[in-house]
Amino acid sequence: MSDSTKNRVVKNRRVITLEIVGTIFIILLGSALHFTYALSSNNSLVGFFSAVNESVWEHLKLAFWPSLFWMLIMMTRLRNAINNFFPGKVFGTYVMVAFIPVVFYSYTAFTTGESIFAIDITTFVIAVIVGQLVSYQLYKYRTLPKSADKIAVAAIILLAIAFVVFTFYPLHFPVFQDPVTRQYGV
Repeated sequence: MSDSTKNRVVKNRRVITLEIVGTIFIILLGSALHFTYALSSNNSLVGFFSAVNESVWEHLKLAFWPSLFWMLIMMTRLRNAINNFFPGKVFGTYVMVAFIPVVFYSYTAFTTGESIFAIDITTFVIAVIVGQLVSYQLYKYRTLPKSADKIAVAAIILLAIAFVVFTFYPLHFPVFQDPVTRQYGV
């Protein structure tokens, strides 16, 4: 095996290991963020990052913020060693955030709108796994233009802003409504 092949194999194993660790990290931190707002006595600052109610929108934050945090951790270690780092991580995060409501609204269409806890947890876990796999697959493509990095960074910043703004100023759409209290936002 040539030195360049060995280096690629080592790099690939390191990236795969980090993506697996990241998957576990996102699932565990996301699960914890479901409870941190209530545990903080409804602290508004904690509400930026935690689910403040049982709406679908608030549950998307459980995938988004840990994914963003993991991206920042990976960035310090591998940003320059991975092709398409930002586009891959951002697209993977968007896949997670899109997967959850698609599955939720699909299955609740057949369950008279009732949420089923086990399906919701499984959906979250699968969304994280799929998002991480998408990120990893995008690393394998030839290098995208530098403008793709700028677009990806802008896209993740816009989504972060949306999560903060719509937590405190939600639109009156079903995705923002807490099915338990029938209220919106905090």
